[in-house]
Amino acid sequence: MRNRWLIALAAIGIHISIGSVYAWSVLTRPIMAEMGITLSETTGVFSTAILFLGITTCFLGNFVEKIGPKKSGLLSTAFFALAMFGTYLAISWHTLPLVYLFYGVLGGVGIGIGYMAPVSTLIRYFPHNRGLATGLAIMGFGFATLFAGPTMQQVTATFGIAENFLIMGTLYVAIMLAASLYLKPPADSMACTHAKTLVETGPTAADAFKTWQFASLWWVFFVNIACGIALFALAAPMAQDVIGMEPGAAAAMVGLIGLFNGGGRFIWSTVSDYIGRGRMYALFFLMEIIAFWQLGNTRDAFLFQAMIFLITSCSGGGFSVMPAYLTDLFGTRLLGAVHGRMLTAWAAAGIVGPMLVSWLRVQTGGYTVPLLFFAGCFVLNFIIALVLQRFGITSAAARFHATA
Repeated sequence: MRNRWLIALAAIGIHISIGSVYAWSVLTRPIMAEMGITLSETTGVFSTAILFLGITTCFLGNFVEKIGPKKSGLLSTAFFALAMFGTYLAISWHTLPLVYLFYGVLGGVGIGIGYMAPVSTLIRYFPHNRGLATGLAIMGFGFATLFAGPTMQQVTATFGIAENFLIMGTLYVAIMLAASLYLKPPADSMACTHAKTLVETGPTAADAFKTWQFASLWWVFFVNIACGIALFALAAPMAQDVIGMEPGAAAAMVGLIGLFNGGGRFIWSTVSDYIGRGRMYALFFLMEIIAFWQLGNTRDAFLFQAMIFLITSCSGGGFSVMPAYLTDLFGTRLLGAVHGRMLTAWAAAGIVGPMLVSWLRVQTGGYTVPLLFFAGCFVLNFIIALVLQRFGITSAAARFHATA
């Protein structure tokens, strides 16, 4: 029988490693300088990784459950190792398509498998504290940039951008390998018996997909992630361009983004237990309207960073609140399938967010228009959130009363 807190630590180790993808903006300028490529081409690698992450979580969930956490963790480690070491070679050879293949495609698959691998295992070890269990792992993903941002910046400055992937890859693979080997389902069947009771109420997944509530939540989830990911991808160069921040300070800011992203995943989901999921999302979007508007109009360093931290905390909180909101609307029957389909918004946002902000920046010559455009998107999100709060749960309860 494994110690459940060490299982939690193993899950955090995997998520902190694969969550380093959110520190990509620290590497943007060094990669552009080393390979002579554009901002759009560089952010496209990040977008590809997020796309394949989302596709993997959507379609390989049953496979990950079937082979178990240890084999899933080892498979994730293998893909992530290929991604990091292959990217080292691709940058050394100045071959952009190979960067897309290794970091974008293989890295995205490895991150997706690793994202799922420890979660259901943790739930079995904490059957009565499922929020705590999943929150521990998901916070690790959010907190990753707190370590990865400044470390990657320092390693790149000291050894070079290609060597960064070799050195950090070796470190991450060692952590993931040790963590994966420790992962193991609990020996007793009590947790599994308890888990079976969680899927006995609510509509089928197919019925849930057909509702206006699911479509509305998909859209607001997509917008929230797209805008948040755009900041993750471009935070460091934007800080240098807009407020003249030094590269080291920009890397430190990216690290703090991880702190606020991870903290937001725990804090906002806790707040939602008291004010309700609908009101929580409405509050997210109201804060983000203000924050993106301020970002588009300020050159003050303190206000600039404060708004970025607020946005990233809301982006992280959106991830942790979503499963609970889906449960409020559709019950617990086949929640995994419903949540997995919802994560396609993550894949789409990973493509649209960074590419859109890069394109708008090139077309307009700055970041003001993209940021104000995002503020406008959140006005629509705020309206949708209010409609969901007013009619969503009661409408779903009436429609699925027979199955619930």
